[in-house]
Amino acid sequence: MSKAPSNRNRSIRAYSLSGLYSVVTTLPSVLLLWAANMSLFPTAVVAQTDSSSEAQRNTRDQLEEARQRLIEQGEGNRGNLDQGQPNRVPLRDNSEFDSYRLGPGDSFFVNVLYFPDLNFQTTLDLQGNVIVPLAGLVSLNGLTIQQAEQRIQSALNQYVINPVVDMTLTAQRPVEVTIAGEVVRPGIYPLQAPQLNVALLAAGGTTRLADLRTIRIRRTLVDGSVIERDVDFYTSLRDSTPVPSVRLENGDAIIVPALNAETIDSYDPTLVGRSTIAQQEIVVRVLNYAARNTGRGEGGAAIGNITLTNGSTFLDAITAIGPSPDRAELDDIALIRFDPIQGKAVTQELDAKDALLGDASQNPFLEHNDVIVIGRNFIARISYALNTATQPFRDILGFLLFFDNLAESADDLFGPGDNDDDDDDD
Repeated sequence: MSKAPSNRNRSIRAYSLSGLYSVVTTLPSVLLLWAANMSLFPTAVVAQTDSSSEAQRNTRDQLEEARQRLIEQGEGNRGNLDQGQPNRVPLRDNSEFDSYRLGPGDSFFVNVLYFPDLNFQTTLDLQGNVIVPLAGLVSLNGLTIQQAEQRIQSALNQYVINPVVDMTLTAQRPVEVTIAGEVVRPGIYPLQAPQLNVALLAAGGTTRLADLRTIRIRRTLVDGSVIERDVDFYTSLRDSTPVPSVRLENGDAIIVPALNAETIDSYDPTLVGRSTIAQQEIVVRVLNYAARNTGRGEGGAAIGNITLTNGSTFLDAITAIGPSPDRAELDDIALIRFDPIQGKAVTQELDAKDALLGDASQNPFLEHNDVIVIGRNFIARISYALNTATQPFRDILGFLLFFDNLAESADDLFGPGDNDDDDDDD
């Protein structure tokens, strides 16, 4: 009876020891596997231990994830849109001179691609600022169009997913430029249209000595540096090609150089004088010895000016002067012009009769400050000589006749009258 319990106790102890041995031998392995799992998959462990951390992620991270997803989805759609709008963004010249810089008074339209509600049209205020939807006040003063697009894009980037900004200048601010050199009235001029030909016309046009091949435009940038560009209008006039497109900016200086001995050989001043950018009117001096009724009798001379349209010819001047064919020597009229290259006046003898008959060589184009001298013909010279020689005698005779007339007038006024005596006798 006693052996059965002892055997049972030994069996229990044996099972207990074997179980304890199994636990002791397997526990280190379990701990090692658990530690390895913790090091390899910490996010999963954290997710299992703290399921509420997913709900506590901040809003900015969620927006960033949504932003990335929309960017990935929009890449394919944008390719399709670009195929339908290949010229959506116009090409621009990246040179510094052609880069127009915004300033107060400029008006432009801003198109935000994919976000039509953010499109707007505005004008820069006196400080060069604009109000951008969502972004608020943004300064664009002194920026180029491309730089302004980038700044607006950066401002909207905090509120809009991948904004694409396209800016179009709709109205440029009035500019004020300085014009010097060979123009009629050098000075400072405000321009409503910022074009070079408008500036030249505002200054009265170019003079006959202007060299239109190298009109210089000088511009001071925001950083203080100065850039220049030469514009050739003469080649466009000569070859009938488009005029160079130059957009002036506020503060530009325009210098029109003068012709010199080296550059005048290949230059046609007559072509320039008949153009619309030359001065519109010219003044021609006239010395007319054959003039009548000048205060000195029939033999006097007249000195005066006539104003003609630029591009007028010698015959136009003769028509405006209207010399008398009976007194003027029309076949020998002097045209005097100052030649700046030679530094002296040059005289050309012209025949107005041949010019009237169609001789182009006797009908040149006139220039500003030309002088026309009209002499007397043979009969007029004889008449003038006789008048000059007999003038003293005629003056003395007139003086004597004056006193004779005065005496006769006194007798008639104060002398005894026969008619009065006859009346008394009656």
